[in-house]
Parts: sequence; C-alpha cells; structure tokens
Amino acid sequence: MAKTKPGKKDLDSYTIKGTNKVVRSVDCVLMRPSDSDKPPYVARVEKIEADHRNNVKVRVRWYYRPEESIGGRRQFHWAKELFLSDHFDVQSAHTIEGKCTVHSLKNYTKLENVLAEDYFCRFEYKAATGGFTPTV
Repeated sequence: MAKTKPGKKDLDSYTIKGTNKVVRSVDCVLMRPSDSDKPPYVARVEKIEADHRNNVKVRVRWYYRPEESIGGRRQFHWAKELFLSDHFDVQSAHTIEGKCTVHSLKNYTKLENVLAEDYFCRFEYKAATGGFTPTV
C-alpha cells in the first residue's frame, strides 16, 4: 500500500458495513443522502484511504441525475440515466450503502433484466457550467 499524506494510507478495498460487499477503486456506489426522502446519490470511487485512527474515507466522482443538472430532466432523458460529472469530493466510507453498475448506453440497452442497481451514462457533465460532452 502506497503512502499518500503523513498518517494516511491507501487501501485496496473497503467492505460495506453490515454486508459482505467489497468496494474497490473505480467501483460505482450508492451513497446515503442526508435527507432520507431522497434517492441515494451515485458516485464512482476514485481512491480509498484510512487515517491513523483507521477512519476510512473515499474520494468519489459524482454522477448527477438529470433533475440535479442545470436545465433539469427533459423528455429525452431515460429513467435510469446519469451524467458523470467533474465534481469530486471526499466522503466517509460509512455513507456507502451499496454497489451499483453504471453501463454505457450500448451495454445498457443489451441488458435482459434491468435491476434496481443498474444505471447508464452517455454524457459527461461540467457541474459549474452545465455543459455536456458525449461519452464514447
């Protein structure tokens, strides 16, 4: 494990509390919102690290739902569509409530059964400007 900052160490994985599900970098996860009436946030784990007290933090790159973007949800947006944003954040690993899969549109349309934890992304989203870039 590589050292990052003094007193911090990179971790290869994190096991979600109360489950046997293991999260690694580049996995997509469901993050618990502070308002329990809202659906979980979706993020991609970029890095997992622990401090000297073994408090585990995850650096995430957020996915936005269409209604969370500038301009809001439009008719052509699909129900399970997300946008990969340029918004990064550090969160406590305890706020991870599950894993999910974010597919490309091509792979999503080939799914025989779309599960609750299946989403897709066809655009990258610039959070500050509201601009979109198609993904490949």
